[in-house]
Amino acid sequence: MDFNITGTHIWYYFICHRQVWLMSRHIEPDQEHESIMLGKLNDQTSYQREKKQLIFEGGVIDLYREENGRLIISEVKKSGRFEESSRMQLLYYLYKLHEIGIDAVGEVRIPKEKKIIPVRLTLENERNVLKACASIEAIVSQERPPKPFRCRFCLGCAYLEFCWS
Repeated sequence: MDFNITGTHIWYYFICHRQVWLMSRHIEPDQEHESIMLGKLNDQTSYQREKKQLIFEGGVIDLYREENGRLIISEVKKSGRFEESSRMQLLYYLYKLHEIGIDAVGEVRIPKEKKIIPVRLTLENERNVLKACASIEAIVSQERPPKPFRCRFCLGCAYLEFCWS
């Protein structure tokens, strides 16, 4: 199977392994689901004066700017509920940029909570990213998706009906 990991896969990995498998098969979540719609609205209405969407092999970075000669990339999220996933997604982007020789730092922005979480790629964070990538590759290589399991994220999930109907 021809598969390239993106930041979205990293984000889903830290929420639900089943979602990773489904996304790898292009089984998209319900695009009309409230959480998806709110996320899109958040992207469109937040930080309108900043440069948006830096697209590269590893995914799509929400915002970017240069400050004192250093690239700062940002992921904009609608809530802090997925802080670990958001941090890891951003670390993946920082890792991919580092691989091509671009030194950057990051921040997770949560406008609704007026929160900015600084993120830096350290050796330990790089190891965690690589470990997640290896695990994602193992999940994606399975013939069938992981069995659904109830977790605290299920109720707001756009795959809810797919997994539990």
